[in-house]
Amino acid sequence: MYTLLLAVLVLTAVLLVGAVLLQAGTGGGLAAMGGGASTDTFLGGRQAATILTKSTWWLGGIFLGLSLILAGLSTRSSAPRSVLEGEQTVPVPIAPPPQLPLDVEPAEQPPPQPN
Repeated sequence: MYTLLLAVLVLTAVLLVGAVLLQAGTGGGLAAMGGGASTDTFLGGRQAATILTKSTWWLGGIFLGLSLILAGLSTRSSAPRSVLEGEQTVPVPIAPPPQLPLDVEPAEQPPPQPN
């Protein structure tokens, strides 16, 4: 189910990119909010809704809905969410380092020479 929804999401994303790129640009964009567009463009009436405009809205809604559904499904995995919830194994004890023999005598040092 998750894989099928993910494939539909990718297909929707590709169609949405195509629908947005095929639309004619109005020339306003963000410049209209900063004063870069004329008053009639900024305060003008709505344009007629074309099939590309409607498809962009529908595909955007489908993309958003599928994204939310997939986000909800991905949090319900069977893997533990925390290290503390997982299986804890008993650590294997490490062998102690070998002990030095106690009967070792220090090496003889040459006597100090007088100056």
